Amino acid sequence: MASSMATLFHFPANSHTFFSVKPFLNPCSISNPSISPKSPKFSLSSSQSLAAKTHLLSLISDQDRGLKTQQNPNLRSQIIAAIDSLAVLGKDFITTDNSLSGTWRMRWTTEKEQLFIIKNSGVFGTKVGDVLQVIDVDNLMLNNVITFPPSGVFFVRSSMEVASTQRVNFRFTSAVLRGKDWEVPLPPFGQGWFESVYLDDDIRVAKDIRGDYLVVDRAPYEWKE
Repeated sequence: MASSMATLFHFPANSHTFFSVKPFLNPCSISNPSISPKSPKFSLSSSQSLAAKTHLLSLISDQDRGLKTQQNPNLRSQIIAAIDSLAVLGKDFITTDNSLSGTWRMRWTTEKEQLFIIKNSGVFGTKVGDVLQVIDVDNLMLNNVITFPPSGVFFVRSSMEVASTQRVNFRFTSAVLRGKDWEVPLPPFGQGWFESVYLDDDIRVAKDIRGDYLVVDRAPYEWKE
């Protein structure tokens, strides 16, 4: 089972395409004489940004994390357009500083492998719970996590580096499939990048190296190994 699970688990922003990783860039040191990037606490509290955010959340609210959207290309286009609208509003903001740190819970994605796992987890005698990204900017760590209540979890540890005001590069370092009384280590399997094109105190919207989209909210708890 472990080898099958390892084959199936690909997370948003993951890629098997290797690339030249940019050197670490501290977002606090980013400067441009013509642009002064802002950093959340996201100050996009205007009626325009609030309306755009509300519209996106309304579109994805009943989409079962993206499963239903797979069968509705028109709605998928509307959701991506709503994401693009938020990206325009957030283009001058830094989203790779400490505001990125936290436990982020998936609300919606286009990532097919992940949606396949959510849909077909019953094959393994379980059901997917929360799907998380756990980010620690200070320690340059990223965990991608899929939970299987009550006690199962699959997570991939990654190192990460800030590449720009909105892009993070990452490289997988190890993976673990864990049950109540057992644990199976799995080899890491790739590297990639994602851009957080919108981030506020509640949600984050990201695009990745494979052209997939991800909408997450801040989980009401902190996930730890």
